[in-house]
Amino acid sequence: MGAKGFVEGGIASIIAGCSTHPLDLIKVRMQLQGENHAAPNPNHHIQLRPAFAFNSTTIAAPGGHLHIPPPPPKAGPVSVGLKIFQTEGVAGLFSGVSATVLRQTLYSTTRMGLYEVFKQKWSDPNSGTLPLGRKIAAGLVAGGIGAAVGNPADVAMVRMQADGRLPASQRRNYKSVVDAISQMAKQEGVTSLWRGSSLTVNRAMIVTASQLASYDQFKETILEKGLMKDGLGTHVTASFAAGFVASVASNPVDVIKTRVMNMRVEPGMAAPYSGALDCALKTVRAEGPMALYKGFIPTISRQGPFTVVLFVTLEQVRKLLKDF
Repeated sequence: MGAKGFVEGGIASIIAGCSTHPLDLIKVRMQLQGENHAAPNPNHHIQLRPAFAFNSTTIAAPGGHLHIPPPPPKAGPVSVGLKIFQTEGVAGLFSGVSATVLRQTLYSTTRMGLYEVFKQKWSDPNSGTLPLGRKIAAGLVAGGIGAAVGNPADVAMVRMQADGRLPASQRRNYKSVVDAISQMAKQEGVTSLWRGSSLTVNRAMIVTASQLASYDQFKETILEKGLMKDGLGTHVTASFAAGFVASVASNPVDVIKTRVMNMRVEPGMAAPYSGALDCALKTVRAEGPMALYKGFIPTISRQGPFTVVLFVTLEQVRKLLKDF
């Protein structure tokens, strides 16, 4: 019975992850917007010279004052998606999809399976129900363990998704998730595969607890109140509500996780961020507190459909495998 929960959760997660991958890619690109201003490269030192010696990005204004053009305005999800399509083609929208498959296989299979195990163990033996508090606890533990298992694939996925926004000379050009993981291990050490793992674990605990626990709670409430019968309508309604809850709860951690995982550490140079807290402080100081909700529209646009596809598929897979 225990193994069946892992199989059902894994199948549903892989289908949901692949079908919503382009939305996740747009979210990652948006979360990295403005980062160069938040964490400038320590190699870049501006030297004041006569106005005529500056390149075209710096203009001498009347009165001898120097004017450096402001950063370009932040692009929305539609324009980010169109730019990816125009510059990288349809294949660009699926950059890092092999890492998504591996991530869902490791991370989501583990968290979904463990959540079912905990639900069975912690349910009231008489009524068979599980209080909301225990659902949240089951989600927190299952999400944390799943994230620790899947972190290498998560780092690879973020890097592969972010690669297309870099100048050609700076791209990592990983051929696949296996190539990404092997290159990172060789060039940056095995520990780089767990870069940002504390953030991944924290985010996964928040997402799993809010997503799985709230889905079960919404579904139970709808059925208890007699609002709908146990069918597709109930599954879609409960899963979309769960996706919204998970998006609001996890977005700030997700932004920091994306930036820490994607940072380029040059040999002999200090890393742009010393850790999650340093990244959060630099981001808020440079871009304001709402920077922690960068990419929220694509997050909810992705988390909503992902959660709907995840649970609707899960319910169908459960029906197919109920006799096994």
